[in-house]
Amino acid sequence: MAYKEFNNVTILDHPLLKHKITRLRAKKTRTNEFRSLVKEISILEGYEALRHLETFLIEVETPIEKTMQPKVNRKALCFVPILRAGLGMEDGMLELVPGCTCGHIGLYRDEVTKQPVEYYCKLPADISEKEVYLLDPMLATGGSAIDAVKMLKKHGAKKINFICIIAAPEGVEAFCKENPDIPLFIGALDRCLNEDAYICPGLGDCGDRTFGTTNGTTSDK
Repeated sequence: MAYKEFNNVTILDHPLLKHKITRLRAKKTRTNEFRSLVKEISILEGYEALRHLETFLIEVETPIEKTMQPKVNRKALCFVPILRAGLGMEDGMLELVPGCTCGHIGLYRDEVTKQPVEYYCKLPADISEKEVYLLDPMLATGGSAIDAVKMLKKHGAKKINFICIIAAPEGVEAFCKENPDIPLFIGALDRCLNEDAYICPGLGDCGDRTFGTTNGTTSDK
C-alpha cells in the first residue's frame, strides 16, 4: 500500500504481518518470543522489499532434464542493520538470502537531545557495487536513519533501501524529505511520537526488548 504523501513509501499490508506486529507490541511478550517475532516479521517484509532482486540464469539438472533457471545474485546485495536493534532483523533477512554480505552501523539516541550519536561503522569495501538494505525496527524521529544513509553514501553506496517494522509519521516525513529517492518499506504506521520521542502506540524500546536488557515483563526469568 503506497503512502499518499510520499511516493517512495510502501506500507506493507498482509494479515500475517499485522498479526505478528500485534504480538510484538504486547507488553507481556517475553524476550525469546519477541526476538523470534522480529525475525519472522523481517522475513515477511524482506519478501516484499526484495521483490525486484537481480537474478541470472544457471543450468540445473532435474530428475527429468537439464534446464536454465533463475538464481538470485546475492553478491549484488548488502544488508546493513543499525546497531543494536537492527541485528534482530538481520537474522530474518539472512534467512531469505543466506551468505549475503552484511555491514553494520552503530548509532544510539542521546537521552537528552534525542539525537543520534555514531559509535561504529564497518561496511564492505565494494559497497558502491551493491544494492543496500538498511535495517532498523523503529523509525521514530528519523534522525538515526537519516544519519545512517549519510554514512552509507559517504562510503560510496549508491542504491539504498530502508526497511523498518514500525514508523511514526514524523519520522517518515523527516526521512522522505531528506531522502525522496530511497524506497522505504514499513510494517505499520503508528499515530505519533510522545514527548520522549517514543512511537505511540509503538512497542517500547526494541533493542532492550530484543536483548532482554530491561527489568520489565520481557524477561524470560
